[in-house]
Amino acid sequence: MSHTNHTDTDRALAFAGILQALHLVQQTARGKPVDLDALQASLNSVLKIDAAVVTDVYGDVSKVRTGLRLLQRQLMNHAQKPDAELSRYLVVLLHLERKLSKRADLLDTLGEGIRRAQEQNAHYAIDHPNLLARLADIYAHTVSTLKPRIMVNGEPARLTDTAVANQVRALLLAAMRSAVLWRQCGGTRLGLLLGRRKLAEAATTLLKHDVKLH
Repeated sequence: MSHTNHTDTDRALAFAGILQALHLVQQTARGKPVDLDALQASLNSVLKIDAAVVTDVYGDVSKVRTGLRLLQRQLMNHAQKPDAELSRYLVVLLHLERKLSKRADLLDTLGEGIRRAQEQNAHYAIDHPNLLARLADIYAHTVSTLKPRIMVNGEPARLTDTAVANQVRALLLAAMRSAVLWRQCGGTRLGLLLGRRKLAEAATTLLKHDVKLH
């Protein structure tokens, strides 16, 4: 996806994609109920590497509704305080995305892993244990080799469970996929500081439009 002609709406969608995947990481790690539509949309985004437009990466706007609401909460000074843990994950993730972008070897490994996952997806649903294990393995051999690691908080007994650990890593990979997309759409850390209102307004517009469509 080229850097040209991307809008605040594109950046808001990609940023919502990051926050949604990280939020799902939090819920998985703590054993809270997970929205299946949001989970599938976030995981599927990893495989949508040839999408023509940003919306196609997630299926449609409704699939990142959770992320858009989180964007409003994290960037606008409303009654609801931003989630500090989510902010910490976000800062580390964006730092790792910059490191990853400079590592051609890891990007090659990532691309090859995603191609294999796409082949597997022809036989298994995106949230099938086999595919979650594949996505977790991709994360372990790419993003997880970079420092600092994202240290996930949660119930220790859950995080040592292979199925839970695989879902957490798969979702961290989904968060990274959206971070790459956000950068491709012209997103920068400085732009995030200076343009938070624009991003939040774009999220609000998308949510209003989504409500009208449903």
